[in-house]
Amino acid sequence: MITNTELEYKGNLYPNHIVEFTQDTDKLYFTTANGVVLQITILRGSVFRFRYAVNHIFEPDFSYAIDPEGTMGYSKLEVVENNTEYIITTARLSVLVDKMTLRVQISDLNGTIINEDELGFHWEENYEYGGNTVKMSKITQTGESFYGMGDKAMHSNLKGKKVENWVTDQFAYAKEQDPLYKAIPFFIGLTKGNAYGIFFDNSFKTSFDFSHERRNVTSFWADGGEMNYYFIFGPEMSKVVSSYSSLTGTPELPPLWALGFHQSKWSYYPESNVKEIAEQFRQLRIPCDAIYLDIDYMEGFKCFTWDKNHFPDPKRIIAELEEDGFKTVVMIDPGIKVDRDYWVYNEALENDYFCKRGDGPLMHGKVWPGECNFPDFTNPEVREWWAELYKEFMTELGVHAVWNDMNEPAVMEVPSKTAPLDTRHNYDGYPCTHRKAHNVYGMQMVRATYEGVKKYVYPLRPFVITRAAFAGTQRYSSTWTGDNVATWEHLWIANVQIQRMCLSGYSFVGSDIGGFAEQPDGELFARWIQLGIFHPFCRVHSSGDHGDQEPWSFGTEITDVVRKFIEIRYQLLPYLYTMFYKYSKENLPMIQSLVFFDQEDSQTHFRTDEFIFGEKILVCPIQEPNAQGRRLYIPRGIWYDFWTQERVEGGKEKWVIAELDKIPVFVKAGAIIPKYPIQQYVGEKKIDELLLDVYYKEGTETSEVYEDAANGYDYKKGRYALSNFKLTGKENSLTVQLFKDGDFETDYQTIRLNFYGLPFKIKTVMVDNEEIVLENLLLENDHVLRIDKNFTLLHITGNI
Repeated sequence: MITNTELEYKGNLYPNHIVEFTQDTDKLYFTTANGVVLQITILRGSVFRFRYAVNHIFEPDFSYAIDPEGTMGYSKLEVVENNTEYIITTARLSVLVDKMTLRVQISDLNGTIINEDELGFHWEENYEYGGNTVKMSKITQTGESFYGMGDKAMHSNLKGKKVENWVTDQFAYAKEQDPLYKAIPFFIGLTKGNAYGIFFDNSFKTSFDFSHERRNVTSFWADGGEMNYYFIFGPEMSKVVSSYSSLTGTPELPPLWALGFHQSKWSYYPESNVKEIAEQFRQLRIPCDAIYLDIDYMEGFKCFTWDKNHFPDPKRIIAELEEDGFKTVVMIDPGIKVDRDYWVYNEALENDYFCKRGDGPLMHGKVWPGECNFPDFTNPEVREWWAELYKEFMTELGVHAVWNDMNEPAVMEVPSKTAPLDTRHNYDGYPCTHRKAHNVYGMQMVRATYEGVKKYVYPLRPFVITRAAFAGTQRYSSTWTGDNVATWEHLWIANVQIQRMCLSGYSFVGSDIGGFAEQPDGELFARWIQLGIFHPFCRVHSSGDHGDQEPWSFGTEITDVVRKFIEIRYQLLPYLYTMFYKYSKENLPMIQSLVFFDQEDSQTHFRTDEFIFGEKILVCPIQEPNAQGRRLYIPRGIWYDFWTQERVEGGKEKWVIAELDKIPVFVKAGAIIPKYPIQQYVGEKKIDELLLDVYYKEGTETSEVYEDAANGYDYKKGRYALSNFKLTGKENSLTVQLFKDGDFETDYQTIRLNFYGLPFKIKTVMVDNEEIVLENLLLENDHVLRIDKNFTLLHITGNI
């Protein structure tokens, strides 16, 4: 028999009226009659944190996602009470808390509603596992769009979509398939020209409904834990992403070689095959900085071992590759083979480092080595032990970088593809099951790897790669989009995924160029290279089961196209390095979707194909077979065709011819683009001169070039060179001002400026207020000047 009382507690439960309000500096507490407590923390005038407790009890305040070094602060906070609500006002926002329902409404200071609770916070008791399913529903405003959420293989605008966050090994995933390898519960809403962000800091499985079930409601919920989310107001998307990145962190600068071209395969072995690949790169003059060793370098797929038949002397082969300019990157997986003769297994067993099931036995699962146990990387002692395991690899053998794969964790031959939900974890002193720790497992593995690699490559900088990730993992590692497929559809997916990841605070990202599963034809491979060289992480990786996928595998014509574009990447390395500096220091995404670049232009809100590389270069990849060109949208403003220097007016669609050896690329008017000479690998050549491509603009534009020693940590002590350029163009003149910061001295002494789009012929040149004889500047073709790198003011006049 079920009584009415029992029925009352099935289904959703809601807060009722507020009976108490208290304030503790930046924290405001609202308590309801039925024991719900809303804690609002003001982090900035535009950043609020909302936490909800049930039965008066908050969970321990601990997060892997939040950067402990992040800084916050605000200048104004007022709380006013009236008959129906509490009104919280900062320098940027007004927040209303309804006294009867605890629902929240957030507006700007002009009274424009930015975000508003529908049902607001509610919860449902979880009878199977205990705790609660915590839920939040918001009103979707008319015309509202949604972006972000990290690794999703779907349209960049999420309006009408429903997605989950549960990191999953999805081999050969399809378009719209969800979830994938990463869990980043952060989205950006854009409504009435105002952008805001919500980060749901909950590591349980989370779900988001962007007006899918009900067209006027956006909701998100978690299978356990706490309703704990951050609200971030822009109104510019750039400020939303920047503030989110401040919360969850950005990485240190990588070594410059990590931004070069990398070649990988499952697998390159034995060592003669690795040497053959390296030699072919150098013979064909195709730049490359790193070669990857997948699991077949190991003895029986056991981590931290070497197959002495395939690699009899790993130290020697790594050194030989380094002499030819190649860094060696090795894979390490989380599964440790159950083997009493295996030292890593024995150490973990003796120290009780493996994950256990709910009733005590070790958690077992099958991966590449066979039966495996899995270290509990949420235990700080385990992370410290794991970091120490890299000592021999990095210091004695000379390995340069590490690649963590299968760290969702992926478990074979089970329906869930991962660890059982009753698996226990330390969670840094807050014990829990795999329901809570699953999404952060890979993050904590790569965190331990990062700490070990950083320690043992010092004084150089670490480079680490991960497949699985949670929000905040960008502090430790680069990433890629997992086991994709060699299809044109996946080329489109890769384009959208990288844009979405960058919008979600994780910019050091790329895809398996050419596709991991199956094999591309030459045209698809060339078009993918043309996209991939404009991604922050640039690597070809494929399954050896499907044939060869090196740059020369598709005939001479394709090899020449591939070489041409990889050379462009190496020319643009100072531009790319500056992009990374701005990402690291200013939280600016390295790839910008068009809606991020110009949110006020409604034409950008549903564009997926084009993107901004850095801040100045528009890239429009070809994503269909047999294409001789494509229609594309050029954002508002003036742009220059990268290939022809033709001046193009934006704000409209345009058909652009793009045969196999080109894709449409445009440079923003006023941009100053730095370039290096083509190198076969970073450090091959001494940079004798910096080339600056200067694109005329009537008006003012700023550009930056960041340089340092390309490795090491001297840059943190001021040994860097940051050149800030201010270009001002008029009808018959052009001025370039240079402001420098930092103590680093570059090898080169001169700068060569290549001017495009000048509406006049150069007549006079003044450098630091002194007129210079044109012949002394080595004027070439009437638009090239060579001057000392330490100039502060360049003024050019001419005749129209």
